[in-house]
Amino acid sequence: MTSGNNTENCQALRCGRSGCRADSIELIGEEPLLIRIDEKPYSVVMRTPGQEMVHAAGFCLGEGIVDAADDFAAIGYCKDLDPNVIDVRLTSERRERISDLLDRRGFVSQTSCGICGKQMVKDLHQILTPADNGFQVDIDSVFHCMGQLFESQSVYPRTRGSHAAIVFDGHLKKISFAEDVGRHNALDKAVGQILMNGRLPDARLLVMSSRLSYELVQKAARARLPVMISKSRPTALAAEMGEALNMTLACVFGNSELIVVSGGHRIV
Repeated sequence: MTSGNNTENCQALRCGRSGCRADSIELIGEEPLLIRIDEKPYSVVMRTPGQEMVHAAGFCLGEGIVDAADDFAAIGYCKDLDPNVIDVRLTSERRERISDLLDRRGFVSQTSCGICGKQMVKDLHQILTPADNGFQVDIDSVFHCMGQLFESQSVYPRTRGSHAAIVFDGHLKKISFAEDVGRHNALDKAVGQILMNGRLPDARLLVMSSRLSYELVQKAARARLPVMISKSRPTALAAEMGEALNMTLACVFGNSELIVVSGGHRIV
């Protein structure tokens, strides 16, 4: 992670109609942050590393855990100084006031220190199946599929506030499309369509309007999608996961260039 701006350099391929060339690009960092309330796990959020204590403080305000800074008895990194774990201690008065909220909170599985991005990739790799080889796509077809995403959107042109996901089969025929205010929801809806219609085995290429994060890669891997294309660059952790799961992750650059951060063997 580059000091100061929380990014990582990643080796990639810049592919155009005249061929591909190797390049180094900068990707935004993404790692999990575990927030513990009075020694009990409360939530894990994905974020760009940095400003963990104020991030946790703002999260607590948004969740209704605190109303003011005085409601914190203490807030800081865990005893092992893990930058991915923040311990929050509430005053006894505040804890008593929100006891119902804390009791209703679902159990969070990431309960220990050390939940770094690399360990997450390793753990997920054990429950996700790497993508199969065999499917390939050319540059012109990628841009055609991206164009179909934009053409299919009806909510975004009117609101400028939605995300979209579109899934194609091996012949690059559209088999599902969804729009939603949330990028994760859009992907869930698009995948849910092909799941319920019995088309999941046919899915080969996913195009999304948003950047690719680790959660989206995980969802696509569960759907056995080998290729993911986005409008924006993926996060560094997403690129790492894509490589580990033999998936092709790429983003469009301009109107004629594709930046491929993993699985370049599928781009022809």
